[in-house]
Amino acid sequence: MTNILVTGAEGQLGTSLKKIAGEYPQYNFIYTDKHNLDICDKIALESFFASNQIYCVLHFAAYTAVDKAEEEKELAELLNVKASENISLLCKQYSTRLIYISTDYVFDGNSSIPYLPSYKTNPLSVYGTTKLRGEEVCLQNNPLTFVVRTSWLYSEFKSNFVKTMIKLSLTRDSINVVYDQIGCPTYASDLAVFAVKLIEHIDDRKILHFSNQGVCSWYDLAKKAIELYGEGHAKIFPIRSEQYPTLATRPKYSVFDKSESEAILGISIPHWEDSLKECIKQIKIIGI
Repeated sequence: MTNILVTGAEGQLGTSLKKIAGEYPQYNFIYTDKHNLDICDKIALESFFASNQIYCVLHFAAYTAVDKAEEEKELAELLNVKASENISLLCKQYSTRLIYISTDYVFDGNSSIPYLPSYKTNPLSVYGTTKLRGEEVCLQNNPLTFVVRTSWLYSEFKSNFVKTMIKLSLTRDSINVVYDQIGCPTYASDLAVFAVKLIEHIDDRKILHFSNQGVCSWYDLAKKAIELYGEGHAKIFPIRSEQYPTLATRPKYSVFDKSESEAILGISIPHWEDSLKECIKQIKIIGI
């Protein structure tokens, strides 16, 4: 079997991968997190690569606390840049493929048309800056690298916006949600499938975009999630970003052009409402 190293396996994306891994019996997924493989420890990583014949690394691990990153710059830098540098250099040494998951936060959100992978980056936050630098070191160090930018990730697992909105709808009379940030939600299971299918298509350095199809605001996403769950009683009110101040500046527009991603794999990416329905169905099965 072909060994696939998965970093950050306890997060949303890693947990979603575990759910669908059985559909890919040709791969032996080696799930790691900070407890069994410290990707910031170059010696530990070198030992792991030397002991395991790794065909591809699915680099899901990251510092993703967007607001806390403004105060924990060194930690964000360590996890998003230095760890990615460690991994990408070893991937080059062992001719290992690498898929690095990045973010819409590498853009400033000032576009009015969907972002192509080739568009100029301009991150507004520490999180976005460190993820962009992580992209750069992976692409520079390892020729067999795909960077996959995603946005608004959610799932039935762990803590995320969709689950938070549903929980709030069960306990509050009203919820205020930002309506002037526009983007593309991404169901983690869809991204996990995309990442695995991409493994055999790595032939040179590339950047791709992946989210579900369609466009919505955070307000739209919250309203639809609560509606589909069907048990909340809270009223949802749209507010402007200025009414919900945060430490990190968010891009106002995070819509991706995914045409190249669809073309490479010959797939049609599901619409966000269809994937949200599937997620809500899973939430009802496993619990909120």
